[in-house]
Amino acid sequence: MSSMIAPLEIAVGNEEVCPSPSLLVVSSNPELRRGLLSSLQSDSWLLQEAASGAEALEKIEVSNVALVLLDPGLPDLKVDDFREMVQAQYPNITLIPINPHTGRAMTTGASPSSMSFEVVRKIERGLSFRVGSSAAPQAADDSARSHGLPEFVGKSPAVQPLFSMARLVAQRDTTVLITGESGTGKDVVARGIHQLSQRRLKPFVVINCAAIPEALLEAELFGYVKGAFTGAVQSRIGRIHAAQGGTLLLDEIGDLPLGLQSKLLRFLEQGEVQRLGSTDTLRVDVRVIAATNANIRRLVQEHNFREDLFYRLSIFPIHLPPLRDRLEDLEPLTQSFLSRFCPHDVALTPPATALLQQHSWPGNVRELRNVIERASILAGQSREIRPEHILI
Repeated sequence: MSSMIAPLEIAVGNEEVCPSPSLLVVSSNPELRRGLLSSLQSDSWLLQEAASGAEALEKIEVSNVALVLLDPGLPDLKVDDFREMVQAQYPNITLIPINPHTGRAMTTGASPSSMSFEVVRKIERGLSFRVGSSAAPQAADDSARSHGLPEFVGKSPAVQPLFSMARLVAQRDTTVLITGESGTGKDVVARGIHQLSQRRLKPFVVINCAAIPEALLEAELFGYVKGAFTGAVQSRIGRIHAAQGGTLLLDEIGDLPLGLQSKLLRFLEQGEVQRLGSTDTLRVDVRVIAATNANIRRLVQEHNFREDLFYRLSIFPIHLPPLRDRLEDLEPLTQSFLSRFCPHDVALTPPATALLQQHSWPGNVRELRNVIERASILAGQSREIRPEHILI
């Protein structure tokens, strides 16, 4: 987590316009959040909500949050730990505790600011909501539910079993293991499962087990408390905790060091995490999806991957076919990338299309994306992509 917020800035001429400050309501009670958000509508600030401490910290990190209305009964963090993290890293944020039953502000100790005073006045005048009913979350896109996966392009026979299995398991909290060659879109499938699930309104957190040095990976996964090791100047939650209520994607799980595999297994079995330097265990509610391009069974045979962890992760395996086995999807994939990379309408000439069809695509969809992006640059302002633009 960065030490300071870097607000987005939009350049207009020679001036910089910063976004409006955000007001963040943090409570596990959806009715309380909904009522506060309804009562606090204003042109002076943007409104956000979070159902847990982990989700709140994620939003604080990427948003221009100025004020946090905090329900002390966080489901995942001690409120003192949450307050310490925020105040240490974002000292300009005002924290106002609220009564978890009435939503009224308890302003003792709140730093003075015109925004906080205005909000408190609004709250104390009375909230325009009634606790007692809750609306169901908005349903995911019906066409994606019945025909495919969100953001996954293609309808070839090779991917139809994938769609069916992903839609089935999306409705459960079962652990999923997605396998397939590099570049086939395992992360897209994982995100699609999340978006079709009951957890779609909660965080989707990704950690690449191969991209983080082993010495840092445990801290990234499980978090740590202040003073746990040299350089730990404040407490921090891990990626597992940041996914509270949502989905955690463990990408390249085959590269997870053996020393961490037992700790991950314990989390999967018990639903608890223990931050480095702490003796406290924290309950978390996280759905886990793992992905790998490695042959996990071979890693198990070579004693480089725990057999019990493999069986725990592979309760519901899904395999992605390589692009060479689904060439019917080449055209829609190409059109999708063209629309993404070209500022104007561009079409492939028949010779360019034939060239794409003849390639074996060892890098799969990722390779195709790179080829089309490069071709769109080489084509310049031309309305056609010709064979000379296709570098493969």
